[in-house]
Amino acid sequence: MEEKGLDYSNQKNRRMRADELEDRLIDFAVRIIKLSAGLPKTPAGKHIAGQILRSGTSPAPNYGEARGAESRADFIHKLRIVLKELNETSIRLAIIERSELLARHLVSDISHEGRELSKIFTASLRTACGSRQNDK
Repeated sequence: MEEKGLDYSNQKNRRMRADELEDRLIDFAVRIIKLSAGLPKTPAGKHIAGQILRSGTSPAPNYGEARGAESRADFIHKLRIVLKELNETSIRLAIIERSELLARHLVSDISHEGRELSKIFTASLRTACGSRQNDK
């Protein structure tokens, strides 16, 4: 009976961590929306704003899709999309920073959060792909 309790506790902890990660991704998307709204209304600013808006708001709903995946392969595929979009957003943030479209201090914290999220999803993918190998 105690083993069932531990299993339930582990599932509950995983769900709580997944909820917290989803909240971080939503917060990241909100910050990207605000950042994109602050970009200059020049042709370059508008172009980058549209691109970062798409890539930076995509990870949260894609992670939501991954959480409801129909198979491990589907889960891995959706996590890869989350990571791909986070990486694309990080590059766009670096472009914004280097081109001085926004002041460095406005970009540095969100860039850091994007890198942290990328590290989390890289580790999650390693774990999920390792688990898939163990299932074979």
